Amino acid sequence: MKKIYLLLLGLLSIMTACQEPEYVLPTADRQGITSLTAIFTSGPFTDKEIVKYAITDASADKYVIPIPWFYPEDSEDETTPYMTAVRVRAELAPNCTIEPSLTVLDLTKDNYFVYTNAQGEKREICITGERTKSDKCELLSFSLVDPVVSGVIDNSSNTISLISADDLNSCLADITLSPHATITPDPRVEALDYNDDVTFTVVAHNGVDKKEYVVRKTIPEKIPYGFNAPLEELFNLDATAGAGIPWNDTNAPTLGVVGGQLVVCMGDGTTPLYFNQETGSKGGTINLGSAQAGCVTSDEGGHLLICNKVDIGDQCNIFMTSSVKDAPQLFYSFTNTAGLPMGAKMKVIGDVTSNAVIILTNDGVSGVTNSSAFTRIVVKNGEIQTPEVVDISSTGLAWGAAPVNSTSVVPASTNVTDGYFLSYYDANILTYLNGNNQIAAQLANTSGNSWAQNQNCLDTKTFNNANYLAMLLVSHFPHWGVGPQVYLYDVTSKGSLGNDVFTSPALVFKADALNWYQQGDTKTASGDVLIAPATNGFKIYVYYYDNNSATIGGFSADCIQK
Repeated sequence: MKKIYLLLLGLLSIMTACQEPEYVLPTADRQGITSLTAIFTSGPFTDKEIVKYAITDASADKYVIPIPWFYPEDSEDETTPYMTAVRVRAELAPNCTIEPSLTVLDLTKDNYFVYTNAQGEKREICITGERTKSDKCELLSFSLVDPVVSGVIDNSSNTISLISADDLNSCLADITLSPHATITPDPRVEALDYNDDVTFTVVAHNGVDKKEYVVRKTIPEKIPYGFNAPLEELFNLDATAGAGIPWNDTNAPTLGVVGGQLVVCMGDGTTPLYFNQETGSKGGTINLGSAQAGCVTSDEGGHLLICNKVDIGDQCNIFMTSSVKDAPQLFYSFTNTAGLPMGAKMKVIGDVTSNAVIILTNDGVSGVTNSSAFTRIVVKNGEIQTPEVVDISSTGLAWGAAPVNSTSVVPASTNVTDGYFLSYYDANILTYLNGNNQIAAQLANTSGNSWAQNQNCLDTKTFNNANYLAMLLVSHFPHWGVGPQVYLYDVTSKGSLGNDVFTSPALVFKADALNWYQQGDTKTASGDVLIAPATNGFKIYVYYYDNNSATIGGFSADCIQK
């Protein structure tokens, strides 16, 4: 053994004597400081990120972190009180250091450090901050008040189309601007003639950046099918700190859209809240009237539906409204004959005043029984058909109690012969049932994280000649690094579904890296997803809410021929 060891040493010495040592470049490629993140240390947003400042100039000796003038951006709450005590974190390339270590800094002053790059070279750097006014100057929404006409915004040409045959010679408008931007002239206070083109100038809060929009009475040309990809993110907010939604671990949120507002019902008996559907800015509480809000949803005709929680044998009351400010009116009432509770989830496709299919999932009862049933209401030519309890127990599919272990049964179209989609924890298999209530396709969750995800949030809608299915994967364990994900499928052709939710040929959009904000222990893995086509037919919206991860957000796209 000793001879072998000496022989190996000899060979090693010969090899090292015959070749030059190889120089390995440091892993940092000149770009040493990648970003600086500023974090609140006091106030209502303690430990929340104020801004992440991406650094592009690696040779700079002074880094000025741009602190937004207001936080949240669409509020009137100035950031001045927090500037003197901000926690700063640096993202460094390997082998780079900053000394002394970054902690809580006074960003109204210059703070000096010694930066050492990957080559061991040192230099003095300065880190400070500066409150910065927003440079955003977008016109996010535009609609006339009387007559009610929703403008279709084309950001590629900065035009807004008013689709109407009415006389628009003296109209006021409701608009949404980028936070703290101004508009000239102001259509909210000045009645204008929209029979001819009207030009507006939107100026950002910084007073420098600006953009002109032309409002035109016209009908833009559509692409023949679907939407212009990709869906663009509208907002992604901390549901509690950013959106101001009271949070608890028993929330069972559902979503609806009406009159330009995103409605959030928490399923706990409280009055639903509403938010600007373009920005997520909080508006207030809806006029609930005599309705009881167990859940909400919305159709394709601009109607919000509100349903109560319904026990076995109780009366189910579905209310309808076209505005968050108007008291909803009773749409339909019937007795729950399913022998199982319902009212935690309600879904609809079509327009409930003409042709639609409404589905209320019948939930299991915890510790008592599972469910394999849903209640279907068909509206045909404006006439509401008698509700029918659909039993699919022959398929072997069965789900538990709401909100975590139940499902959203969603109709594939306004034609009941097209079937339904459903998915529930813990199988986490997306199932398509044909019109005969037989399993026609099943798509598995092959991520390896299905144990940590709850994909029981579904919705379907029709938009520009295509049928779409949205699915939200709610996280059971956000504190273990598993976040929410949104997927959108074109399900017009049921033969293209495939057998995997992540590689399905029908998949047209995914958001699998959403920000989330709840990092604590496991809570209620509940949520909702909603597809909301604009009533003018030119824009599609997708919204999501993950209660466990405390995140709410939305995406949109249009179908305008560019």
